[in-house]
Amino acid sequence: MIEKKLLVVPAILLMAVLTMSGGAYAFEGPLQVRNQFPLFMHADAPGLESARTGDSFTAGFSYSSVYMAKQSAEWNVLLDFELAMLDLQYRKVVGHDLELGIRVPVINFNGGFMDSFLNDFHRTFNLPNYNRNERPLNEFAYEVRKNGQLMIKGASGGAGLGDIRLSAKKMIFTGDPAVSISAGLELPTGDAHKGYGNGSLDADLSVMADKRLSDRIMAYVNAGIIFPGDVKAEQTIRLKESFYAGGGLEYLVTPELGLIGQAIFQTSPYPKTGIGNIDRASVLAVFGCRYTKAKDSIEFSLTEDPNTAGAPDFTVNFSYKRKF
Repeated sequence: MIEKKLLVVPAILLMAVLTMSGGAYAFEGPLQVRNQFPLFMHADAPGLESARTGDSFTAGFSYSSVYMAKQSAEWNVLLDFELAMLDLQYRKVVGHDLELGIRVPVINFNGGFMDSFLNDFHRTFNLPNYNRNERPLNEFAYEVRKNGQLMIKGASGGAGLGDIRLSAKKMIFTGDPAVSISAGLELPTGDAHKGYGNGSLDADLSVMADKRLSDRIMAYVNAGIIFPGDVKAEQTIRLKESFYAGGGLEYLVTPELGLIGQAIFQTSPYPKTGIGNIDRASVLAVFGCRYTKAKDSIEFSLTEDPNTAGAPDFTVNFSYKRKF
């Protein structure tokens, strides 16, 4: 009886929030989430963006669980670790609707602490576990081999600077829909021998659009092409162009509280490996919420891997944004 009464309280609060009205509805854009799969994230992994420009600073923290133990005739990939990332972004509008940006990631690989929980979770709900239970609990592994030769080897513990990204976004339509074109350049600042970067220059071109569907709903669409440099770690791996597209919906429950759902698809930048989890397109499905007050906002989101390819098992993301 007590449990039933306790369940009534959040239900009443939710109904109250959903029926609140008043105030101007201002949209803040897609959730600030990027693919943290280690083989893709250093090849200029894309994220959804609003077409609109603005001055802002964003600090985000993400935590991901990564597991892949696969091999083909040539390739052998063993990834078993957890990844923490601090992501700092600054954007500034200069001239007429031209936004310049810089993104600085700081990365930590570690053996983690969630293996036991994940094994129990997958067993309880009869979900695929990718044979994770065959590995020792919370033991770090990050190796990629081709024909027995070590190509990439990540380092556990400590933290390192990732590849810094510079960007320029220009609005070409400022109405509804708003449309922008964007170009990015990712610098080889991360240590490729520790798995923090790919050791090469990457570039990308994209187009993005925002379309208001109602006073409370905004749609976002992005599409683009990535030109990754080669991986230059223990040995060189030649990468190829990658295409991506994604979209999202932002629903404002109140002027301060927004719910966001989005998805982004990306083709693999790797050569054909014979391992479907690398060769297939990656899909990130992201669900989250954002609370905004004046110029400040905080957001929380969960990212899942519905295609079980080229993405972490899941990612938890928190971020804080300040507009100027």
